[in-house]
Amino acid sequence: MIRPPLFLPSLALDSGNPCRNDAVGAGKLVHLKFSHYPHMKPFPSLPEDEIGRIDKLQAAYFTASMHLYDPPLPKGVPERLERIVASAGIRPSETVLDMGTGTGILLPIIRTYSPTRIYANDLSEAMLDSVLKSHPTVRVVKGNVRDADLKDGSIDVVFINACYCNITDKHQAFDNIGRMMRSGGRLIISHPLGWSFIAQLKPSMPFPLDDFPADRREAGELFDPYGFQVAGLVDEEKLYILLLAK
Repeated sequence: MIRPPLFLPSLALDSGNPCRNDAVGAGKLVHLKFSHYPHMKPFPSLPEDEIGRIDKLQAAYFTASMHLYDPPLPKGVPERLERIVASAGIRPSETVLDMGTGTGILLPIIRTYSPTRIYANDLSEAMLDSVLKSHPTVRVVKGNVRDADLKDGSIDVVFINACYCNITDKHQAFDNIGRMMRSGGRLIISHPLGWSFIAQLKPSMPFPLDDFPADRREAGELFDPYGFQVAGLVDEEKLYILLLAK
């Protein structure tokens, strides 16, 4: 069984094409600093105190749910996770950020591509401690990704797997991700159980869950202000992968 918000979707598939498949097939703590780069805001804003409240709630929730990430994973999920990582086309010279890493479910697969450096980001300190026990060479970044103080243009690939829907401040999160990424970088928003899983979670979760972009047009409208173009979209019953290029 997998902890709930490591797997989050919603039900509004494109009625004209419900199964879109056009996508390309050392334990160091990094300190955080708030950074804001103004753009138009395709995502709604929340008050700072509400963002802080939800972040604390999520950190506590995920820490308490860590055991749900233990193997074995549901049938088919390991293979879909491999497809998610493969979609990024990671090269050995590149640097990868795994945002919302949890206990590091993607890290063993990412490491098979031998990137130069891997950063793992999460709100939960306990989860990052777990990551470091299994992957001591990974550099952990604790806190909200909107506050990550990595250098401009220092990241080639960012994974947002099974946590896009519960990013509280999407505007500043993607603003900062765009700042940190190099030209030619790839941003992968994914979920290995697809839309319907999020819809099932919504009624029982103690914090709000958003929907995934429903199609290429919506994704383009959302992410163009942050310097990203839609490069591919896989939308299957139990797999969602949105590939964005910078």
